[in-house]
Amino acid sequence: MDTKKVSPVMLYTEQTPNPETLKFVTNKMLYPGTAEFRDEALAKEWSPFAVALMDLPYVKSVYFSNNFVTITKEMNYDWADIMLKTKEFIKQYVQDGGQVIKEGFAEAMQKIEEENGYGYQYDDATGGIVKKIREILDKYVKPAVQNDGGNITFKSFDDGVVTVIMQGSCAGCPSSTATLKGSIETMLMRMVPQVKEVIAEAE
Repeated sequence: MDTKKVSPVMLYTEQTPNPETLKFVTNKMLYPGTAEFRDEALAKEWSPFAVALMDLPYVKSVYFSNNFVTITKEMNYDWADIMLKTKEFIKQYVQDGGQVIKEGFAEAMQKIEEENGYGYQYDDATGGIVKKIREILDKYVKPAVQNDGGNITFKSFDDGVVTVIMQGSCAGCPSSTATLKGSIETMLMRMVPQVKEVIAEAE
């Protein structure tokens, strides 16, 4: 007889700067990394949990990172009406041990990034600038953004322009443009003189 106790799933919500998204935080590791699903085709290929959530009529997109999932709702729904139902759904799925992300997802996404040019090679001079930009984003920007249920990743640096990709609550957030220009761009321009502008792309 197995007497091992399974610790109950604890779950709470956190507001994000984006009114259309809500961060659902658990006491369990969901996915050690970041994974975003904005369309059902990618979800069906890689994430049974994202598929289950997207089957709910009000879920538009899903973003996993470590112990939380950020959900973007359809605009014609109100969080007051769907938050408790969503909490119970997530709690039950995790309690039942449902699969979150299939094996091989990170490697597949890395390959797609390389094909799209996210990781293309730079010459030595530009490579040093890119390394510094990435370090600044990782050290100063990512922790704050992830705390708000989102993520920011470096895409490219070309002729003074840094292109980043916003994920989770940051994607489509009304305040993300102000943050991008007012905080991130200002910081990078101050710390890396070669940076002239920072722009964001949807993934």
